Amino acid sequence: MKNYFLSKIKNYHLFSFYPFIWIEKKWNRLELIDRWLLSELVSPLLFAISAFTVVSLSVGVMFDLVRKIVESGLPVQVAIKVLFLQLPGFLVLSFPMAVLMATLLAYSRLSANSELKALRSLGITTTRMIIPALILAIIMTCLTFIFNDIIVPTSNRNAEITLKQALGKSISTEKGDDIIYSRFGRIISDNDRSNDSKGLVQLFYAKEFRSGEMRGVTVLDFSRLGYTQMLVSEKAIWNLGETKWEFVNGKILTLSPNGSTTTAQFQRYLYPLDSGPIRIAKLPKSANDMTVLQALRAEKLYENAGNIKESRRMKVRIQEKFTLPIACIVFGLIGSSLGAKPNSKTSRSQGFGTSVVLILTYYVLSFSFSSLGVKGTLVPWIAAWSPVFISLLGGGFLLKQASR
Repeated sequence: MKNYFLSKIKNYHLFSFYPFIWIEKKWNRLELIDRWLLSELVSPLLFAISAFTVVSLSVGVMFDLVRKIVESGLPVQVAIKVLFLQLPGFLVLSFPMAVLMATLLAYSRLSANSELKALRSLGITTTRMIIPALILAIIMTCLTFIFNDIIVPTSNRNAEITLKQALGKSISTEKGDDIIYSRFGRIISDNDRSNDSKGLVQLFYAKEFRSGEMRGVTVLDFSRLGYTQMLVSEKAIWNLGETKWEFVNGKILTLSPNGSTTTAQFQRYLYPLDSGPIRIAKLPKSANDMTVLQALRAEKLYENAGNIKESRRMKVRIQEKFTLPIACIVFGLIGSSLGAKPNSKTSRSQGFGTSVVLILTYYVLSFSFSSLGVKGTLVPWIAAWSPVFISLLGGGFLLKQASR
């Protein structure tokens, strides 16, 4: 019996630490130069993640939480919990920037100490030297994508719920504020069907969505050429059996082409509109808080409604959910190429300043192309990926300069 329990404990021990054993085996399979350079990158990477995260948290969240503690009486322990729940969202922004600073600092220090010169004397090329930096960048790319797509949407949602509950505001799992849904389609002419055109057919607005009900609803209907109809009601409920919206306690105002106006009040009115508003209400307001699957659903929803502009904007945001993690590889190439230049000497303060300038340049480029994609000047995937391709070309040029 004793031997049985000893074997169980042994097996449990091996199973528990199997991931660490697997990592150790993979680590030992790497060449010595890769292990050495990767170990040199770890320390500046942790420093850079800490530095960028602290700065972004202070600007983005901490000051606002301190104000709520003083003005609204938010408990300190709740503020700390909210801070930690919002931490993953700022880590996602810090990871690419940290890769740039870490590679720049590590390779600059090795270059200043003539350690890279010693490697060159052994016939090792600069391209071979930066491979560990690219390996680290790929690992950080995967980590950034996992955080951004799985952890951040949930943690941001929990932070919002925790904060509102602490401030005495009600929040439910099905909620939304200022829901706007527009449907595009054919505008029908009563007199001559040849005059039919395409455009905005219906514009739906609800002040809030709570527990399956739209409240404070206004609908503008332009489906008939020359007519404008406005429907206002206290609330609206999606009638699944009728596949229509059921409006309660409201009135309809119709403006005809000749300028006459008619008004009718109702207690219950069924209106032919799809379930798009309720699906929009259930999605996060910002694409940054959506997973890739949620963003794809939102894009399909806008496309089916004929809202080309919102559909195009969502397509750009979907592509950016992949380009944001890829920025780790871009910055890893640029940082290591700059740092590996012969006689490169960069202190931590200089590295931080250089990193900030390069990061601002990249993100200004990214925002500019993103705007062109949303506007329709560029195809969404081209708008999202152009900054990556341009920066990779720049990184390749810097690598070529460092290899001379």
